[in-house]
Amino acid sequence: MDLGIRGKTALVTAGGRGIGRSIADSLVKEGVRVAIVARTQADLDDFVATHGNSNLGIVCDLEKDDAPAFLISQLLEQFTSPDIIVHNLGGTLDLTDPFCSVSDWRRVYRLNLEVGVELNRALVPEMQRRRWGRVVHISSIASLENQGPVPYCAMKAALNAYVRSFGRFVAPDGVCISTLLPGAVFTHDGYWDTASRERPDHVRKYLDERMAIRRFGTTEEIGAMATFLCSQHASFIVGSAILVDGGQGRAFQYE
Repeated sequence: MDLGIRGKTALVTAGGRGIGRSIADSLVKEGVRVAIVARTQADLDDFVATHGNSNLGIVCDLEKDDAPAFLISQLLEQFTSPDIIVHNLGGTLDLTDPFCSVSDWRRVYRLNLEVGVELNRALVPEMQRRRWGRVVHISSIASLENQGPVPYCAMKAALNAYVRSFGRFVAPDGVCISTLLPGAVFTHDGYWDTASRERPDHVRKYLDERMAIRRFGTTEEIGAMATFLCSQHASFIVGSAILVDGGQGRAFQYE
């Protein structure tokens, strides 16, 4: 299937490894020029070496207050204002205490929602002017069900609500915004990789009891779905939350 995005440009945050890298790789295969942002120069160098100098890697720690402004300036100077944005930045920050400090709550908020809002405020108006754009936020099954730390679940749920509302606002201008909600995905050196080595019985029990498909998802599967949401074929998807979880979740309604 031709996704109709050859020649478009994209920004992928947290694109150096794991899901973000698979999304960036998948977009490049469709003929998209991609700029990725990550904290590790070696990961960026590997991406550019693999896919060529028409693509770009930008070193940036997006948690810092001035980081989105820096990223935008680098994009406009070295690349272009993108047609596509995939917001892969996010995580728990290992904050599992529901009574953690308000400052810790703010850190989780910034990582999972605020940075994405800042980038959208700066970059989506140009998509509206062009009358075409795609924005995909990587959320989580934890946004729908009690499957993770309280701050993380709350911020991912807030992200879904933001996309649902914002998506309606920009849809008349040809900009389609969605959230992708992965379940348990195996990433190199990630949680499930470590658990598979250190607690194999726990992993087997989890797969048997929680995953209908009896395996973890792959980063390539998430990358392919995210790429479809960036395509011409996603033109009727407005603020939608797309669950990709291998049957892990138990909810009937999730939007």
